[in-house]
Amino acid sequence: MPRASVREQIVDAAFEQFHRHGYNACGVKLITDSAGVPKGSFYNHFESKEALALVIMDRYGETRHLNLLRTADTPPLTRLRDHFEALASDIEDVGYDRGCVFGNFSTEAADHIPAIRSGVKAAFDAWADAIGAVIHEAQEDGSLVTTQGASTLARFVLNAWEGAIVGERAAKDGASFGAFFTVVFGTLLH
Repeated sequence: MPRASVREQIVDAAFEQFHRHGYNACGVKLITDSAGVPKGSFYNHFESKEALALVIMDRYGETRHLNLLRTADTPPLTRLRDHFEALASDIEDVGYDRGCVFGNFSTEAADHIPAIRSGVKAAFDAWADAIGAVIHEAQEDGSLVTTQGASTLARFVLNAWEGAIVGERAAKDGASFGAFFTVVFGTLLH
């Protein structure tokens, strides 16, 4: 039976390497070298690089500050803004050098690898559902008066966020995040 510690070393290294370099630029050797384990040990724990990528998407999802969306004692639109501000801070803290693993995998691998496409779709759907629940709550309590459906607004906000990340990776100046917050929270969800 494979040792869990070696598996975790591989997952930790893959999390860092996939986030830093993307799916296509990360080979099994880069991951195992980063983990400090022999390349052959990879296949004791994972069927393929794609299987490892699915584990990484799950782990990445755990770091997306979704807990901020569920803080019951905070107004819904404040929770939503806090969620995106935490995400922006994460990206700013690394000098805008890393984007979103879901977005990166989507642009790099979803067209060619069905398992990645399915994983990315599930991740975006779950995230949009969480955002939509908060928007719906704001509509219910009257703090958001638009009649546009919460799920449509949530998908738009999530897509706008992913676009803002792309803009920041190119410019590295905060302008795309600034535009996101201005339009989303100053106009769309106001």
